[in-house]
Amino acid sequence: MSASSRTYWIETLGCPKNQVDSDKLVGTLTADGMQPAADVGAADVVVVNTCAFIGEARQESVDTILSLGEVKKDDAELIVTGCMAERYGDELAEAIPEADQVAGFGVPVTLGRSRKAGSVPKLDLLELPRPPATAPWSYVKVAEGCDRNCGFCAIPTFRGKQRSRSIESIMNEVTSLHSDAFQAQEVVLVAQDLAAFGRDQGQGERSIIPLVKQVAEAVERVRLLYLYPSDLTDELIDTICNTGVPYFDLSLQHVSRPLMRRMRRWGSGDLFLERVEAIRAREPNAAFRSNFIVGYPGETEEDHDALLEFVEAARVDWCGFFAYSKEEGTYAADLDGDVPEGLMHERLAELREMQDQITAESRDALIGDTIEVIVDARGVGRTHREAPEIDGIVQIPHRLEVGTIQTLEVLDAAGPDLIAGPPPQ
Repeated sequence: MSASSRTYWIETLGCPKNQVDSDKLVGTLTADGMQPAADVGAADVVVVNTCAFIGEARQESVDTILSLGEVKKDDAELIVTGCMAERYGDELAEAIPEADQVAGFGVPVTLGRSRKAGSVPKLDLLELPRPPATAPWSYVKVAEGCDRNCGFCAIPTFRGKQRSRSIESIMNEVTSLHSDAFQAQEVVLVAQDLAAFGRDQGQGERSIIPLVKQVAEAVERVRLLYLYPSDLTDELIDTICNTGVPYFDLSLQHVSRPLMRRMRRWGSGDLFLERVEAIRAREPNAAFRSNFIVGYPGETEEDHDALLEFVEAARVDWCGFFAYSKEEGTYAADLDGDVPEGLMHERLAELREMQDQITAESRDALIGDTIEVIVDARGVGRTHREAPEIDGIVQIPHRLEVGTIQTLEVLDAAGPDLIAGPPPQ
């Protein structure tokens, strides 16, 4: 069978950075002359891009590999790539013999060319071309790896040290996203440690700022995901606000100072709250997202109470709460003070209930406001307050053209979502 008559299906798990990798896979397979399959059962090549961040993500990856292996064609190749394949390559290949290839990071040179498993050269995903955007927004990965040593995180052990791209390479990718069907109205910059962009290249400690400014000249909106609070300088705050997307996705993880030290992290609830309030004083319409780990070894009731108090006081728009997962090879894996699973889930439930109420109240407070909405799909839009695929949405009239930016009025709120329509004449 020629490459031009072969088809592929890619299943992506995990974070937006994995989605970018999958987009690069699509570009490579398309360059090889392959076409997307209508469904997994029709594909000649089935690729599962896995996640290995926490135990739940690894289990989802394994379940997905097995389920797709059952529904694929008998002669289709099943290829496993991504974080889990990189971290547990040999072990995974042995445990799941259904996989024809466990490729780890990068694109196997033989991918899509009807060759079976084996040790084959791989291409660097970071610099590979990608197809044009299929929506009015796109993720762009600006760096790979991480130089931090957070106690709970294994990512540096399999993603490696930080490797930043050149600004020229990133801008070429941003430009390539435009197509006849879509202009990339919003670019979402992602990396394991976004604000550290360029430090490994000797570009200076704040080279993320000129990058953001250049991207902002090419598209209507620039959104930044995953910022460490210690890197949130006044200049970076002003740069973010000037892009038209005053959205701050802050990687906080906890607020108790003693527990933060145990996590090998910088900061405290007082420092974080001070920064949030300072940003709001600069930009009252600023939106905030963060994530917190619950049940890290040694977490006490006092630590948990401190987190509850912070969540109530900070009133960030969006919050994710995750149960601590012991990761092999991390500093925390050998710490004492395990939190019982039942207690961990009680704490999670308490935090999630509080945050759901805060999010609903913040959405209700927007009723009657005039908003600028990017139309992502028929009936679905977003303001600067909603990151794609992560936060709530704005329900809008279906007649509004996809890819346009519309001025609307918030008519109602439904939990995390807003309902908007044309303002009265």
